[in-house]
Amino acid sequence: MSNRILVWDLPLRVFHWVLAASFAGAFLTAESERVRDLHLLCGYTFVGAIAFRLLWGFVGTRHARFSALRFGPGASRRYLLSLLRGRPDRHLGHNPPGAVMIPLLLGLGLAIAASGWAVYADAGGEWLAEAHEIAATVMLVAVAGHVLGVMAVSVLQRENLVLPLVTGRKRGAPGEGIRSSRPLAALLLLIALAGLWLPGIAARERRLAASAQSASIAAAGEPATVRTGHMD
Repeated sequence: MSNRILVWDLPLRVFHWVLAASFAGAFLTAESERVRDLHLLCGYTFVGAIAFRLLWGFVGTRHARFSALRFGPGASRRYLLSLLRGRPDRHLGHNPPGAVMIPLLLGLGLAIAASGWAVYADAGGEWLAEAHEIAATVMLVAVAGHVLGVMAVSVLQRENLVLPLVTGRKRGAPGEGIRSSRPLAALLLLIALAGLWLPGIAARERRLAASAQSASIAAAGEPATVRTGHMD
């Protein structure tokens, strides 16, 4: 008999939802100058989450490691055939499409982060801004395809594949699960992500101070201009 066993550790679950929220926040605030600071803060969070996932892919728990994403051509072909038959093979961890989607999303995320930094630092021309937008749009399409795929497999497999990303648990044999959810690592991840907001907040304060100083100088110079005009 299968039980509800721990499959996804807590740091991986935190990463998943933080990445989704920060990408959505950055995408929705990309075109507005009024919330430019929020866009940057979402960007810092997005980059931090990706950096963590790259590290966790080597030192994380059993099903979170990149080594768990190795599916040969035969396994991928069998899964595709089972999917076409409407009875997809069940995988406790990631399935073959997920094994493709993870490096794709991480790669797109790195492209978005690099081009976004270059745009913010004025390190290139208009083409960098266009590359940044294109990469973000491609990732949005990939995320939409990923969500639709998860929903479709959930229906065909008659198993909610989203809920385990909240609880960490799926049906399986006791020996297939992980022993700990790594709560301390999750706490350190959240602290590190919060720390990434500090540069963005500091940059915002500097911009506000510079704007206030410019306004003060302009206001101080206005009466002198007016008086000069009267003397003429």
